[in-house]
Amino acid sequence: MTRPISFRLLWVLAAASSYGLAAVAIPDPALVKARNLQNLQALDGIIAQAKQSANTATSEYKLALAYSYAAEVAMELRDKKKAQSYAVTGLDTAKKVVAENGSNAEYHRLLGAMCGQVIPANPLLGALSYGNCARDEIEKAISLDPKNALAYVSRGVGSYYLPAQMGGGVDPALKDLDKAIALDPKLADAYVWKGVVLHKANRNAEARQAFTEALKLEPDRLWAKQQLDKTPAQ
Repeated sequence: MTRPISFRLLWVLAAASSYGLAAVAIPDPALVKARNLQNLQALDGIIAQAKQSANTATSEYKLALAYSYAAEVAMELRDKKKAQSYAVTGLDTAKKVVAENGSNAEYHRLLGAMCGQVIPANPLLGALSYGNCARDEIEKAISLDPKNALAYVSRGVGSYYLPAQMGGGVDPALKDLDKAIALDPKLADAYVWKGVVLHKANRNAEARQAFTEALKLEPDRLWAKQQLDKTPAQ
């Protein structure tokens, strides 16, 4: 039986997976650089090349991740429809990777993230079609790897969007983001989102410190720079 999922939770999952949470440390600097510079043309080239060699779980994972990065950048550029297109196109590959190795937490995380990336372009229909996938795959990833720092970022972002009366808010979000940083002090996304949460709490000086730390780790990350630029010094 399919478990029901609230519309608000679906939106949290969509938001969490669409802004920076598809990012993961990988040994492919070209892919990371294209994401960091918001270069969709370069990402399209990487996708085209990856399609030609996607015949193992590892190469298929790279292809799916490239689609997810492209969806992430499209969202940063405020093109929800394009983000949806990238995510939908890459979903079959992500599902295939999970089917080939269901014990790999990162494969489940990526599939959940991509399901969430489909939702913002059409929240109601997208939620009905992809919400359970987003939730269940991220939960599976956490169960397989409780020390996955990126999973704590995902939960922290969820708390950021969830009202305090429903268990969300600034404090639980910061708790999870700090946990992610403790697990992986070089995870730039954790610092970016910590800055976003602190900015919401009007703790702008601390927010700027978090964004600055993110940029120390990834100096070419345009999204982090954009967040820093729009955060007042006081």
